Amino acid sequence: MKLVHVFDAYCGWSHGFSATLREVVSRHPSLPVEVVSGGLFTGPRRVPIREFGHVQGANAKIAELTGAQFGEAYEQLIADGAFVMDSEAAARGVAALRRSAPGRAAELATAVQDAFYVDGLSLSEPATYRKLAQQAGLDANAVVAAFEAPQAQAAAEADFRYAAELGVTGFPTLLAVDGDRATALARGHATADDVDRRLASLTA
Repeated sequence: MKLVHVFDAYCGWSHGFSATLREVVSRHPSLPVEVVSGGLFTGPRRVPIREFGHVQGANAKIAELTGAQFGEAYEQLIADGAFVMDSEAAARGVAALRRSAPGRAAELATAVQDAFYVDGLSLSEPATYRKLAQQAGLDANAVVAAFEAPQAQAAAEADFRYAAELGVTGFPTLLAVDGDRATALARGHATADDVDRRLASLTA
């Protein structure tokens, strides 16, 4: 069995789930964790953030429910409403980091979200992945090269397809995948205890 975390780096609820994901991973060190980007803001949804009028209100609710932080630098980044969330670029970045350290995919995915929601960094910029790679002790040049390579585009598209094949329609979704059977452990907000209860019922 493995865990599959389907998220979007530009999804506030996915950011809110980060602490739960980190706790689940720490409780189950022998359980492989795969991270898949879902592609929330692609195609016609790749528009200035002002077109999503509910962002601030949603973030306040996410913070209240999950304790997730939304940093001052993030608030400044989105203040004029012009910032464009591009999930394809973010998925390329996640794929580049994941390629450098496959066993640390969950940790790196949450770091990507912190880069945006806490530090106010664009997930479309190579410099963001250089910084993340350096912080994680990875080869920063290799990560940036992977982010800019055509293979990253293919990896992002493969992630979007896989998320659709798994039947995921909302982010985040944490699945237990055993062979060809996928069972949802969490959708949206859940605690590590919630996830553990559902996991226990699968292995009972």
